[in-house]
Amino acid sequence: MRKPAMAPFSPPTSARAKLEHAWRNRALSLKATLFAAIGVVNTAVDFGVFLLARMALERSSAALAVFVALAGGCHCGSPQTLLLIAANMMSWTVAVTGSYVMNSSITFAAESGRKLRWHDYLTFIVSGIAGLIANTAVLVLAAQILALPVWLAKGVAILASFVVNFSLSHFVVFRVRG
Repeated sequence: MRKPAMAPFSPPTSARAKLEHAWRNRALSLKATLFAAIGVVNTAVDFGVFLLARMALERSSAALAVFVALAGGCHCGSPQTLLLIAANMMSWTVAVTGSYVMNSSITFAAESGRKLRWHDYLTFIVSGIAGLIANTAVLVLAAQILALPVWLAKGVAILASFVVNFSLSHFVVFRVRG
């Protein structure tokens, strides 16, 4: 008796089919785990660079003069607030750059060919901004509208930004190219 011929494998084409295929093959869960581990490392980098940048800016009379002049000219916050924003932007930039390099080399190595590309880096930054927006929106919704405790609202917000960042990284930034 003849065995029935197997249908040739054809890769899924829709985003949903790709997600189901990846989940069945557990590739997606492994990537999500690696992405999360790199996220933990980058959170520590972000925090450390933030503290160092804040300390350096506070000790720089030139930087303080710029923040005082800017705050007086634009009426967009106190010099201390502008200093915090500057330190946060510096640390976020370092962390997102490290995240891009590590995710290109580890999590999405097959998709990126372990090559760093300016276009992918810029797309990764935009996806990071989308994650930041999702994080902030969910934080406000959960804390102010759902009246969750702030620590729990922040946890839900982190989860939301993880889903957004990972999804954009997997399906947009590091998608399989033909």
